[in-house]
Amino acid sequence: MKTDSIFYQMFQTFPGIFFELIGQSSTEGNAYEFKSVEVKETAKRIDGVFVPSKQSRKPIYFVEVQFQPDDIFYYRLFTEIFLYLGQNKPKKDWRAVAVFCRRSIDQAVPIEYQRLLLSQQVQWVYLDELEETANPSVGLGMVRLVVENEDTAQTLARQLIQKAQQELEDEALKRKVLELIETILVYKFTQLSRQELEAMFGLSDLKQTRVYQEAKEEGKLEGKLEGKLEGKLETVPRLLQQGLSVEQIAEVLELDIEAVRKVAQQSDS
Repeated sequence: MKTDSIFYQMFQTFPGIFFELIGQSSTEGNAYEFKSVEVKETAKRIDGVFVPSKQSRKPIYFVEVQFQPDDIFYYRLFTEIFLYLGQNKPKKDWRAVAVFCRRSIDQAVPIEYQRLLLSQQVQWVYLDELEETANPSVGLGMVRLVVENEDTAQTLARQLIQKAQQELEDEALKRKVLELIETILVYKFTQLSRQELEAMFGLSDLKQTRVYQEAKEEGKLEGKLEGKLEGKLETVPRLLQQGLSVEQIAEVLELDIEAVRKVAQQSDS
């Protein structure tokens, strides 16, 4: 899964998610613009920077998402931060936030940067240690979906889709959020076909979306994406296990109900 780019898309759509992750109110995101900035000397871009308005006294936040072990993670992070500060001279305080999928990925801050820790300018988020809440926001729910195991992810995804459809009034924002959820599902459930994803999560025609097309190009869905009759019938037993009725499966997969019933009967025997 393209976890870093997905997170940056979420931060772009919902800046408040980031501030919830670091223990602040989601409303803090209203005072910031999330952007990707170029560091000229390295010909690279810092993907995650929360920049307050020039008049604001709020700090700049540099955020880096990491899902793989990387021995030079902190060297790269601090080098990019100080290059940014030297080039832009923002005259503002700053914070660095490292977001890891789990604590074991964190290679620890090298001794060269240890004194920065005394200033409390560095903060960590370990996604697998986030506290569960009874009614998480759509934003935090998407974060949890990325690291959730497949069994519980199915229930969470359905809840998030329903929550987004019910609570988000801005249609453009709603479409963006649903697309982000679809992105996570496509990359998380690589063994499922398009028809299975649509049926299990109540998605729209996924095959027409940019998310699906990108995943198809990357070969993530293992050749089951063309929707042939045989492929559709192969999905029936798994959809039955997910609690869908014969009628629902026939409607979603655009199959004759008798064909679906026959497969269901064979599965029971």
